[in-house]
Amino acid sequence: QVQIVESGGGLVQPGGSLRLSCAASGLTLDSYAIGWVRQAPGKEREGVSCISISDGSTFYADSVKGRFTISRDNAKNTVYLQMNSLKPEDTAVYYCATDSDCYSDYSGRGDWGQGTQVTVSS
Repeated sequence: QVQIVESGGGLVQPGGSLRLSCAASGLTLDSYAIGWVRQAPGKEREGVSCISISDGSTFYADSVKGRFTISRDNAKNTVYLQMNSLKPEDTAVYYCATDSDCYSDYSGRGDWGQGTQVTVSS
């Protein structure tokens, strides 16, 4: 049974940083892509970033490019999203989701975690 567990969300001031973690179990991590999709109140769901576990290729939404960095630790079956220079518009629930590949406008067509809240506010 696949289990996806996110952690690392919280409240941070504009300009601050957070690191989200996504721990995956029950799947062959080496053959999947893992990514982050966020949902803000009143807004459409947005694919933020993803990484291919096999070759490390990545995708970043234009809204986060240059500020967010995704990385993986295959030994720990964990993917991280380092978020720097956070803005109020980054406020959302961030979901970790799997897919067969990493691609633009990532939507995570596999398994999803329960989500972690990120709030950027002064």
